[in-house]
Amino acid sequence: MQKYVCVPCTYVYDPEYGNPDNGIDPDTAFEDLPDDWVCPVCGATKDEFEPLDD
Repeated sequence: MQKYVCVPCTYVYDPEYGNPDNGIDPDTAFEDLPDDWVCPVCGATKDEFEPLDD
């Protein structure tokens, strides 16, 4: 699955790990995150993330 990077702070959302501290289970694709999900580091919204090139 595609990883995404937060442009403001460079946090990487990796679907393999999800974001358990915020209720997001592992293997949750970025596209399947709730619309109100925000970056756990800086609070940026989903539209401030870009696909990460490996």
